[in-house]
Amino acid sequence: MTTARTVLVTGGNRGIGFAIAEEFLAQGHRVAVTSRSGHGPSGSLTVRADVTDAASIDAAFTEIEVTYGPVEIVVANAGITRDTLLLRMSEDDFTAVIDTNLSGAFRVVKRASKGMLKARFGRIVLISSVVGLYGSAGQVNYSASKSGLIGLARSVTRELGARGITANVVAPGFIETDMTAALPQAQQADYKRNIPVGRFATPLEVARVVTWLASDDAAYISGAVIPVDGGLGMGH
Repeated sequence: MTTARTVLVTGGNRGIGFAIAEEFLAQGHRVAVTSRSGHGPSGSLTVRADVTDAASIDAAFTEIEVTYGPVEIVVANAGITRDTLLLRMSEDDFTAVIDTNLSGAFRVVKRASKGMLKARFGRIVLISSVVGLYGSAGQVNYSASKSGLIGLARSVTRELGARGITANVVAPGFIETDMTAALPQAQQADYKRNIPVGRFATPLEVARVVTWLASDDAAYISGAVIPVDGGLGMGH
């Protein structure tokens, strides 16, 4: 039987984050999501927070702690893209993506670790991307931010591993979301030709890897990068 835990999923109001929050709820956990707009799945607590603002993250954690108790599992999923080719990419295009995707994860993990150290238990899962290791034209900022999460998880593992806290990275490939559905059919077919499995993943397929990493079954896995990409990034 799964121990019911208090879970926080950042950016849990849509896409992969929503599916992750939904799956934790289905497994009987107490789930909170952060969102700048919209709501998490039914049964979750939605708190307003901006991961680029440490004070707003602190307030969100305080609200969750009052309602559900200390956060035991944190999934850093909030992210943005500002895709453009290197020579057209502005300083702001680069720093805004790093500040949300990488520095945002740092702020959330730092705040979560206080309660985890006290409890001598914690599960940290950072949502990266296949392009974090594989690279992608037009995504120098996004790829750098997602690659940086690996160094973050591995350093946290070395610092906090002896306290019952694990930190892992999940690297999804192409997922069936509103974003991929909006791509032209020819482009979707082209992408699928490069994926050995020949299809996009469902958000649930990513969510179940995340919930497994947060479970008691994965207590001896830390500092790992688990690809959920149908073989697209093999060897990277």
